[in-house]
Amino acid sequence: MSIRDGDRLPRRRILTGSDLMIVGDRMPGKRYNGFIKSKFVEGSPMKEKTYHTRCGTIHYWASVSNPDTITLVLLPGLTADHRLFDKQIQYFENRYNVIVWDAPAHASSWPFRFDFDLFDKAKWLDDILNQEGLTKPVIVGQSMGGYVGQAYAHLYPDKMTGFVSIDSAPLQRSYVTAVEIWLLKRMEPVYAHYPWKWLLKSGSEGVATTDYGRSLMHEMMLTYDGNQKRYAQIAGHGYRILVAAMEKNLPYEIKCPALLMCGTQDHAGSCIRYNKAWHRNTKIPLTWIEGAGHNSNTDKPEQVNRLIEEFVADIL
Repeated sequence: MSIRDGDRLPRRRILTGSDLMIVGDRMPGKRYNGFIKSKFVEGSPMKEKTYHTRCGTIHYWASVSNPDTITLVLLPGLTADHRLFDKQIQYFENRYNVIVWDAPAHASSWPFRFDFDLFDKAKWLDDILNQEGLTKPVIVGQSMGGYVGQAYAHLYPDKMTGFVSIDSAPLQRSYVTAVEIWLLKRMEPVYAHYPWKWLLKSGSEGVATTDYGRSLMHEMMLTYDGNQKRYAQIAGHGYRILVAAMEKNLPYEIKCPALLMCGTQDHAGSCIRYNKAWHRNTKIPLTWIEGAGHNSNTDKPEQVNRLIEEFVADIL
């Protein structure tokens, strides 16, 4: 989610927040509202629902068997959508309650005014959990989704049952440099003027190491094919609200059980450096996902699923 000191914005830094796959390797999809939506396998308990905000309508998918038991709250990264967690949904939907959203302004959660901050996203997430009557959320946030999880933990420190960070980073200001802050505030024009064809290639190849991960990211980016301005707005606004949250200099303490995961081939900004420091300073357990990129849950879904399952078992 950030840029290394001195970087000249090489192509691999122009990233999104998900990965991709071989087209024949996943559930079929159907196109609606300008993008391809997951078509969950027949008999899947996942049901699409909506939550209305002052800025627009958020679309989310939920499977709830018992609201008083553990719920995996899956939060995709910047410019990715609910499909990022297809492999996790397939594995967990009949084991725990599961909920996943298209983040505000992303994919089906559109139209949506860019008049919100990171804390609004956390508050809307809480409203959705309340709407579903869910009482034991374990937030699993990939990249930007992890930042939303930390904002949620700050606002509702006693509500979160667990927190899993997948290729995300700490929200505290002390972890980022002044150069990184300066660059993040100015990313929207980069996304707006970067040739779309190259952006598709670097955006998909830069976040994943597997065919599945890269194909999925490519597919999710095609949501914005023909509307690069919207894609740039989503990315630029996302970085700005991230910086605004960092500049509040809040502690963003995680008081519940937590787990950090990071791909050893994660080249999205300085994620590897951030996770090393995050683990060192907080003692939150950190697991390296060998050979995975920024979207390690798509590059190594079996390992990530096993780690999530073991983490949840330990807090039950």
